[in-house]
Amino acid sequence: MKSAHLVYPHQLFKNELLPEGITTVFVIEDPLYFGSDKKYPVMFHKQKLMLHRASMRRYTKEVLLPAGYDVQYIEYKDMVNSGDIVQKLKGYDQATVYDVVDDILLKRLQAAAKTAPKVPVLQILDTPNFFLKRHEVAGYFGTSTKSQFASFYQWQRKKWNILIDENNKPVGGKWSFDAENRKRLPKDHTPPTFKLYGSNEYVEEARHYVQKNFPNNPGLDTEFCWATSHAEAEAWLEEFLEQRFDEFGPYEDAIDGHAPWVYHSALTPALNIGLLNPKQIISAVLARNEKSPVPLESLEGFIRQVLGWREYVRGMYQTRGVRIRNGNVFEHKRCLTSDWYEGTTGLLPLDDVIRKVQASGYIHHIERLMIVGNAMFVSQIDPNEVYRWFMEMSIDAYDWVMVPNVYGMSQFADGGSMMTKPYMSGSNYVLKMSWYKKDDWCDIWDGLYWGFIETHKASLARNPRMKIMVGLLARMNQDRKRIISDRATDFINEKTITAPREHAELTA
Repeated sequence: MKSAHLVYPHQLFKNELLPEGITTVFVIEDPLYFGSDKKYPVMFHKQKLMLHRASMRRYTKEVLLPAGYDVQYIEYKDMVNSGDIVQKLKGYDQATVYDVVDDILLKRLQAAAKTAPKVPVLQILDTPNFFLKRHEVAGYFGTSTKSQFASFYQWQRKKWNILIDENNKPVGGKWSFDAENRKRLPKDHTPPTFKLYGSNEYVEEARHYVQKNFPNNPGLDTEFCWATSHAEAEAWLEEFLEQRFDEFGPYEDAIDGHAPWVYHSALTPALNIGLLNPKQIISAVLARNEKSPVPLESLEGFIRQVLGWREYVRGMYQTRGVRIRNGNVFEHKRCLTSDWYEGTTGLLPLDDVIRKVQASGYIHHIERLMIVGNAMFVSQIDPNEVYRWFMEMSIDAYDWVMVPNVYGMSQFADGGSMMTKPYMSGSNYVLKMSWYKKDDWCDIWDGLYWGFIETHKASLARNPRMKIMVGLLARMNQDRKRIISDRATDFINEKTITAPREHAELTA
């Protein structure tokens, strides 16, 4: 029996995780993942394209071919539409693909398979890249309009019996040690070093491939450090567990304008393409704790991200993604200038983060949420523009990641299906979590922050967690208010534009 299996750039799973009985594997540079899609064009960071190209070719040569599969590698230039691949399934008795966890790609595959003659039914298998199966996600999130993260996280911990004591209570007496994850780095701190994995034939070929086909895409392609094989990804994980894990928790939210990722794991580029899987990571984390106990704020904090937030985001995407991504309750309509890609906005912490993401494609979650997302939110940037920026600049960005994180969390665009208030702040938060000095950028940031509150004070006054800020605004010194307002207005006029881009709306 001839059996075909489709593999996309984010599905590079080990042989033992692949379905049995496969004869042919199609490895596909789908246009959605290489930015060449006609309806949803995206200029991905050069290092993201390099990561996909290098890891896919390496996976083909080092994993699939030695296992005896007939492999057909499909380059993005040979595909016009995602559904084109279905035509290649003619003559096969069976065809499988792991759940792509991508609304657009899944719809296209299903539509093409339904209308194409003489092709087998395309079986959608549960992906090994999450703890929960698709039906479990549907069962938990159901049809309610809101699901709180805290409840989901507790349910996950109990379901998988992770950090649960003999009395079915959380180890350490509480479910979350988030309050212990907010230390600023010591002054004159020397960040930990990390190993580079970017020097091999696959990366060099990918660099030339990207230079030839995507010369104008954002990002630098010079210092590529990412794992492109299972072995390298596992070595990266081990290095994190031995070198950075203990300090991860206390400094999880710390901001450093120059250190690539401080004590963060930076595992998501490998995890989100299948070179690692979440069960493997959590098993390694728990084994490390058994061998040499890890501070609970680090152990729980990391597990909260992988077992909790990552699974929660996938759940929200699967069950509410279409509604979340089409929200814009604050009617933000401004667009980004090139300054937001080049690191020339004049907001020093923001520009430092932009330069970091240019260099590697990676910034950690606080830099994403409280620097980039925060600045875009108070600058009234269209949520679609924010989504585009993160998809283009982040090496680990995929639709399932960015729809909930951008529209639902960072930009509060759907009005609160995930959060009880917008994640926004003035300059004080940045100063508190970093060693930046108070300077002119603070007036601009504060003007944007308080200007947003001024504009939306009627609705914010009805939010129990925001009404105190409306009261503070009313008592603000008028001269101070005028100064920061003028500087924010200048910033809006110089660093944002009103001309809208075309954004295709996804419907159910």
